Amino acid sequence: MSSAKVSLTTQNRLIITGLILSTVLIVAIAVFAIFNIQKKLNIGYQNFGQVISKTLAIESVEITRGLDIEATKKILKTHSDSILKSHNDIIYIEFRDSAGNIIYSGRNPHKDTDKVPSITVSSPMITQNGTNMGSVTVGLSGNIISEISSTTRASLLFVFTVAWIVFAFVILINTYLITRELRILHEGVSKISHGAFGYKIEGKDVSSEVKELFDAFNDMSGRLHIYEEQNIEQLTLERNKLEAVLLSIANGVVVCDNYDNVVLINNHAQQLLEVEEDQLLDTKIQQYMDTEGNFCFKDKIEEFKDTPLEQIQSKPIVFNIEIDKRVLKSIISPMFTRNNDYVGYIIVLIDVTKETEMDQMRAHFISNVSHELRTPVTVLRSYIDTLYNYGDEFDETTKKEFVATLNQEIIRLNQMVNDILDFSKLEANDSVEKSPNNIIELVERCANQVQILLKERNLKISITKDENIPTAVFNYNSIERALTNYISNAIKYSPENGEIKIAVTTLNNNNDIQVTVTDQGCGIAPEFQKKVFDRFFRVENDTHTVKGTGLGLHLVKTTIEKHHDGQVFVHSEPGKGSTFGFIIPVAPVDDKITMDK
Repeated sequence: MSSAKVSLTTQNRLIITGLILSTVLIVAIAVFAIFNIQKKLNIGYQNFGQVISKTLAIESVEITRGLDIEATKKILKTHSDSILKSHNDIIYIEFRDSAGNIIYSGRNPHKDTDKVPSITVSSPMITQNGTNMGSVTVGLSGNIISEISSTTRASLLFVFTVAWIVFAFVILINTYLITRELRILHEGVSKISHGAFGYKIEGKDVSSEVKELFDAFNDMSGRLHIYEEQNIEQLTLERNKLEAVLLSIANGVVVCDNYDNVVLINNHAQQLLEVEEDQLLDTKIQQYMDTEGNFCFKDKIEEFKDTPLEQIQSKPIVFNIEIDKRVLKSIISPMFTRNNDYVGYIIVLIDVTKETEMDQMRAHFISNVSHELRTPVTVLRSYIDTLYNYGDEFDETTKKEFVATLNQEIIRLNQMVNDILDFSKLEANDSVEKSPNNIIELVERCANQVQILLKERNLKISITKDENIPTAVFNYNSIERALTNYISNAIKYSPENGEIKIAVTTLNNNNDIQVTVTDQGCGIAPEFQKKVFDRFFRVENDTHTVKGTGLGLHLVKTTIEKHHDGQVFVHSEPGKGSTFGFIIPVAPVDDKITMDK
């Protein structure tokens, strides 16, 4: 068993020391007083016995003057017996003659005859003429002095005990009052330490010095309360500013404390992580799982904690996670106070789904372009090499077929190069020159330009139009290229012996012109229809086997929407063909102003 150590405060030690010293002092004073009183009582008792013996000596001389021995004995016996009976403290009285012989010796009948007197006093019996007739000896029991001493000791002990109790009680009461005041002050300080600024302590029934201390405390508490209100208002304002900034950031932000608990998550992070605020707040960030059920932050948080902060500051942890087919770039950075104290970390979430898709499409585009360029170049090189080395052996018909093939591949190569150049040009320029043009003439020209391609696949084009199509302001070459792209795609994907329909209509009280190209091809699945106008995007599956750069429709979108304030669209159903179209204003606002001037 271990003994518990009781720790005494300095105040308790002083109180105990004071009580011990006061007890020792009171006991010492009591012993000294009892000793002196006992001494005085003994001296007084001795004098009392001396007085009795002298009185007996004088009385004995007077009452036995002139008597013979027998009469003297009789008188002395009668006198001493009467004295012994009247005084219980006298044990015996003894008379002797001048020669020292006992004349008479009497004992108190109320006392033990064997008891030894505590005080024995002798006085000479002297006559008036100075003759020594003998002596009187008185033996005293000391009972009176014992009783007086006992009573005196008891009284003194009682008085000093009462005095000590009163003294100790006064000390304890005073100590209690002092500690009570200290407890009140301690309670007030404890309230202040726990943030209860403005707490007041009552100063009733306390000393003036302590009341001044209480008043000073209350004044301090009131000042702290005023400062707290001002400070809290400022801190709240700063916190609200910080939260407003974090919540309005376009990227997702998750703030975690030093214990990995999520303390703040902005709206965009909730959308990216597909959680509600109360589902993630005050939880461990490591517990969050992605759509596959994996703890996507756990390993990276451990890596972050295992990496020195100096290294993390210069090179944050960067990784990607996938949430519901969205790719999120995550950046973990440490968080410090102004005093450079580490308090947690921030996770920034950036939606890089489009960038990732663009990287994939760009890689696919490069692969397609490389393949597409390699094919015509290979064909051109093979045919040219054959003609160069064996041209004399071929007849005119064969030579024309070779030249036709070379021409077709050159046209194909030229178209791909033009697409890439047009893409760069259109992406770089913010505007193109526009002029009034007849949209019907442009449509008919585009239809005539593809007649050779139509004959190869035994296709035909039909054109329908509204009456009174107005003249529109647009860039003739770019709109021609856009419409040719639509028609070329329709030819590529239409089955042989099919029909391609081109329709020109007016919308919005002749303020807009709509052009559509409809084919009877395989159609486009709904999930791909929103992406067909994206750069580098191509639908590659068992149905769509036609190769290309993936830039044609994006060039159409850029031309119509960026340079002509129009709109592109597609309507398609798998197995039932597709309708691609665009809408352009008859006279854009900026061109109207130019024409009015």
